[in-house]
Amino acid sequence: MDTLLSGDELSPNDIRRFLTRIAAIAVSEAVQDGAAAAIDTITALEELKAAAAGAQAVLTTRVADTIRGQRRDAGRPAARWNTGIATQIGLARRDSPHRGTTHLGLARALTAEMPHTLAQLRRGDLSEWRATLLVRETACLTADDRRLVDARLCADPTVLTGKGDSTVVAMAARLAAELDAAAVVRRKARAARHRRVTVRPAPDVMAHLGALLPMDRAVCVWATLRRDADTLIATGDAGGRTRDQVMADLLVERTTGLDHVTSPPVAVQIVISDEALMGGGDTAAEVPGYGPIPAAAAREWIADAVGSETAVTLRKLYARPTDGQLTAVESVARCFPTGLARLIDLRDRACRTPWCDAPIRHHDHIRPHEAGGPTTADNGLGLCAACNLAKQGDGWTTTRTEDPDVHTVEFRTPTGHTYRSTPPAQPLPLRQVS
Repeated sequence: MDTLLSGDELSPNDIRRFLTRIAAIAVSEAVQDGAAAAIDTITALEELKAAAAGAQAVLTTRVADTIRGQRRDAGRPAARWNTGIATQIGLARRDSPHRGTTHLGLARALTAEMPHTLAQLRRGDLSEWRATLLVRETACLTADDRRLVDARLCADPTVLTGKGDSTVVAMAARLAAELDAAAVVRRKARAARHRRVTVRPAPDVMAHLGALLPMDRAVCVWATLRRDADTLIATGDAGGRTRDQVMADLLVERTTGLDHVTSPPVAVQIVISDEALMGGGDTAAEVPGYGPIPAAAAREWIADAVGSETAVTLRKLYARPTDGQLTAVESVARCFPTGLARLIDLRDRACRTPWCDAPIRHHDHIRPHEAGGPTTADNGLGLCAACNLAKQGDGWTTTRTEDPDVHTVEFRTPTGHTYRSTPPAQPLPLRQVS
């Protein structure tokens, strides 16, 4: 296993050939040999995944150190030595730049301060997720204290054997508090600064609304909603709703000031074809920032808005009938004006960096403006803040390919690797309802 994953004796192509053997031989043979052999193979593959993650951690640190050294030797400012490295790691792992940051932080902690955890990972005794939990729970400690936790929990492989995620977290947190209680207190104080509210898509035209709060406040909010929901149910005023439904409706009512049957007066953009809007077509509509929704649901939303005298505005958008790509809008401005920025948002929907689906925060020039790049939809792309910052690092280039039909952008990293990005197709033809 160590020889296979060391990265010194075997090339990437050797490893890919090994993957082909796993897919073509090991799995089929295990299934033919019965359930017991299949279970053994599943365990062995899990160990292989962990060992591969350990090798990735070592290689990730080498890559980061090499790039930092090259930039240092080239006389670059120290503030730019790390720019874009995490994004390259994310792309290499076919993951988002945010996850690339996590992978890089995990790799540095394991290789520099937690050798026993890394050793268990490379042997396949500890999963990458469990290693991540140990790194996370000891992040506030000094390097020396972190090594003590590492030794106590991972020097002996039997200490964590059979332990669940919550138990692993509790063990690491307990040791951290014993070694440096003040650091843990400071960490909790800093954590409160990151309180926020988020929303993410869920199946069936639903969404998860989440709030990251200090534990006492989060429990207080939940307990209050539960208490009041129980009161409504006990008094017969719940209208046949379950406790969970009443709690969800109370949250909406107390946040917006509206009852649970009233549509909130918040602007929502819907991209829908004219056929789906007015002709009863079934082409799915698109809600920027959420994703596709059934045409019938979009029509119902629009009809409810009109019926409640909510302002509804139609804006025509034009796309090629062959592939749904939006047409370009030109501008001589340095910054992307509102209308052009809106068109880029509707075309790209999310950050255009491959495997990153973060919301668009910046509208950037593919060919830099200072290099003569025009401020047009064709030369523009939507990026999240982190990816736009990474793109400014040494050695990064973006190029608009010569494909006239699809807005294809090629990202080239400082190591010479290339990744392509194309926007999703739009419903045809298009009208924007807001």
